[in-house]
Amino acid sequence: MSKADASPEPRARPRPPRARRRLRTRIILSFALLGLSLTLLLAFATNWVRGRVEEDMITDVMDRNINAYAARYYASGGTEIGLPVQQMRGRVVSREKYESLREDQPEWYSLGDGIHTMTGRNDDGTPFTYKLAIRKTPDQWFFLAYDMQESVRRTEKFERALYVVVPVFTLFSLLLGWWSASRVMAPVSELARRLRRSGNNSDPEALAPHFAEDEVGELARALDDYSDRLTDVVQRDREFNADVSHELRTPLAVIRGAVELLLSKPEIDERTRTRLQRIQRAEQQCTDLISALLLLSRNERAVGECDVARLARQLLDSHRAQLGGKPLDLRVEGEPRLMVDAPESAVSVALGNLIGNAVKYTQSGEVIVRLHADAVDVIDSGPGLSPEDAARLFERGYRGTHAGHSQGGGIGLSIVRRLCALYGWDVQVRPGEDRGVVARLTFG
Repeated sequence: MSKADASPEPRARPRPPRARRRLRTRIILSFALLGLSLTLLLAFATNWVRGRVEEDMITDVMDRNINAYAARYYASGGTEIGLPVQQMRGRVVSREKYESLREDQPEWYSLGDGIHTMTGRNDDGTPFTYKLAIRKTPDQWFFLAYDMQESVRRTEKFERALYVVVPVFTLFSLLLGWWSASRVMAPVSELARRLRRSGNNSDPEALAPHFAEDEVGELARALDDYSDRLTDVVQRDREFNADVSHELRTPLAVIRGAVELLLSKPEIDERTRTRLQRIQRAEQQCTDLISALLLLSRNERAVGECDVARLARQLLDSHRAQLGGKPLDLRVEGEPRLMVDAPESAVSVALGNLIGNAVKYTQSGEVIVRLHADAVDVIDSGPGLSPEDAARLFERGYRGTHAGHSQGGGIGLSIVRRLCALYGWDVQVRPGEDRGVVARLTFG
């Protein structure tokens, strides 16, 4: 049985997209990252500006003091003078002591006029940092050193304070983000809650009146409009299905009564009787199909009890009368008492489509309906199942590679799939062991 509108197994569902963080979490993280970034940037800028201002201020002070130191030296007649600023020590080297300075302070000797930063370690291993102002004249060299250790300690203390400030402000940003996200997401969460509650009612409530005139309110109005249009579509669909079902049942009932009346007459010939019985089976098939489609449109499970073995024999008898000389053996095997808790019309449509496809695409050989404890197999000896058919299982409107010019719109197995979803059944189609196809309908 190569299915015109079926294939072996349901197409695999597409993999769901990778889970993403909730919008509230993303808002909170955005606030935290923004706070961290701005705090780090502010801390870096503050530290750099503070260092630069202090550097310029010290340079300016030392530049003025080295000039004042030299002026006071000359004004005093070359005698030693006090330093104008604390933390400074001065030295004046005359011409005759230049060479001794080379041996005593070689790094001072090689430097030119200006302000220089001197770093290193003392003999006891402690670090030192100082600014050295130099002014060299032909007769005297003036040196003014400013101890920077206190400034270095202040810098280190300031940087340690920044190490505390950055986490504190980041935590503050996190709390601000949590509070803001709660305020921002509250109407969205309320909208989702009302939407879920509205989905459980046949008459959904309007959402827009509960929200302000903002983006969430606009979304609520759009959802209300969509709900109204969807409700209208569903209502029209239900009314159409109900009207069609009612209007079709009336002429079918007339056909049934007329056929039964004609069949009750003993004088009709066998050929006419056969045709009347075919009309009778077609009328029953139409009635079952209308009932099944009406159940699908309403998404309702009807109650009932169906003897699958008896139904399978009836379906095979119906197809056997339409073989038209095709060398095909139709038979039922297996469990004789398979009962299903469902209306006979639903089982008839589901099983009838499977048997109909098997008979249609098997030119010779056999079609076996094998009954199990909770399932039924339809086995044929047809041309088999093509890879293309297998890849497009139960697609509405799809007709298989062996369909040719046969009649059918390719929706039979689509209806079977929907009936299985409604009643919790399962349908699978797989290639046979040697040839043909095995279609299994499992009743849950």
